[in-house]
Amino acid sequence: MPRLGALGEVLGGALSSAVAALRERRRLRIALTCALVAAPLLGGGWLLLRHSALVAVEHVTITGAHGPEAHAIETALREAAKGMSTLDAKPAELRAAVERFPAVAAVRETTSFPHSMRIVVIEQPAVAALLVGGTKTAISADGTVLGTALLSPLLPTVADDVAPGPGSKVTNVLVLAALQVLGAAPRAFDRVAAKAYFGPRGLTFQMRNGLLVYFGDARRPHAKWLALASVLADKSSAGATYVDVRLPGRPAAGFPPGAAPAHAEEEEATGEALHGSSESTVSALAAGLAAANPEAKKSASEEAAAGTEAGSAGSSAEGSSSGEAQSEESSGTATEPGG
Repeated sequence: MPRLGALGEVLGGALSSAVAALRERRRLRIALTCALVAAPLLGGGWLLLRHSALVAVEHVTITGAHGPEAHAIETALREAAKGMSTLDAKPAELRAAVERFPAVAAVRETTSFPHSMRIVVIEQPAVAALLVGGTKTAISADGTVLGTALLSPLLPTVADDVAPGPGSKVTNVLVLAALQVLGAAPRAFDRVAAKAYFGPRGLTFQMRNGLLVYFGDARRPHAKWLALASVLADKSSAGATYVDVRLPGRPAAGFPPGAAPAHAEEEEATGEALHGSSESTVSALAAGLAAANPEAKKSASEEAAAGTEAGSAGSSAEGSSSGEAQSEESSGTATEPGG
């Protein structure tokens, strides 16, 4: 009898375990069935919410667009933002909306629940006017053609033989070198240059007052602009017809015969001015340009013509302080960027 009782207990325990297992499996099946039914419902509800009026974009703030195309850029972006929601912004559609504006390099959007979107426009400004066969078009520092809408009479001219369509890039390495240097110019030098070309001393800029600046090439553009500012800020550069910054650590000002600095120490200070350069020095460039010899315009025009038409000798006035710089670095191609 005791054995039969023990066997009954074992069988009863096994039966209880089997029943519990069946119940657990039933619960799992029910839970799985509920999950399978709820998943599409929840997914559909999320999709409905993402595109519902509850989170529709209603307020669009746009910053970063400037110039004559700013209004058209902002209008295009606002139109593209319509139909989007703060839970479903579409960056690709925003970029496509401004693809026809080469000046727009990128757009970045952020949303704020429930109805606000902020768009930041990142532009590539025009640094020069590309001249091809008498026709000009604005161009950026990386060589992207921006079109005629962004042209300004204050943009320096860079010549080429081929005019790519808006949004395309130039391939002329000389033009690209000039654009790279222009793009690196400090704000104080903005719109100061009138023309860029390759002459006997390489990359040359003719300023609007006729002063010539010899860069040689596109290497170390920031240092060369700062060297130019240093020379112009020094009183000994007054009357200069050109400034040579091909060696930015040893900038030199050139003068017509009989117009060199009156004192040797002033002439030496011109070459050493770089050591004290700063943003305040750059700010002094306007005064330096104004002090440049007005007669430099004639010499500048002659050398610019030489670089443009024949690529022959540059300015006829050689300054006593430029000899070392000229001997230590060779001059560039004696043709204009389009040549």
